[in-house]
Amino acid sequence: MRKSVWLWVMSSLFAWHTQAQSLVGTWKTVDDETQKARSYVKMYKTKSGKYAGKIVKLLDADQQNATCDKCTDYRKGEPILNMVIVTGLASSGDEWKGGKILDPEKGKVYTCKMWLDEANELKVRGYLGPFYRTQTWYRVK
Repeated sequence: MRKSVWLWVMSSLFAWHTQAQSLVGTWKTVDDETQKARSYVKMYKTKSGKYAGKIVKLLDADQQNATCDKCTDYRKGEPILNMVIVTGLASSGDEWKGGKILDPEKGKVYTCKMWLDEANELKVRGYLGPFYRTQTWYRVK
């Protein structure tokens, strides 16, 4: 009996630690320039084993029907809500990189990488050549 309880406790702790270190889940985005909470992005693993993310909630009531008017790719004119904005991220040690991220407000696509700063804080960095911006996203429980 004691052995099975110990095994259950250890497996629960391992499962918690693994979940806490995962990119998968829903994250509240915060604009790095205005510090305003903007949306919820659901990060998920694709069938190809890479990671992607889509906007599942817009926090500004005036933006609920917003479209990506400044986009220059296939997303031009598409609703921002439920739009896939992160694609192609691959796990690389403690980071996810090699993907792309779209800023729907500016219509720009950036190369990106992400890493967990803490269990519930995700650093999101978008690159355009040698220039970059970093945002902190917060896990939604």
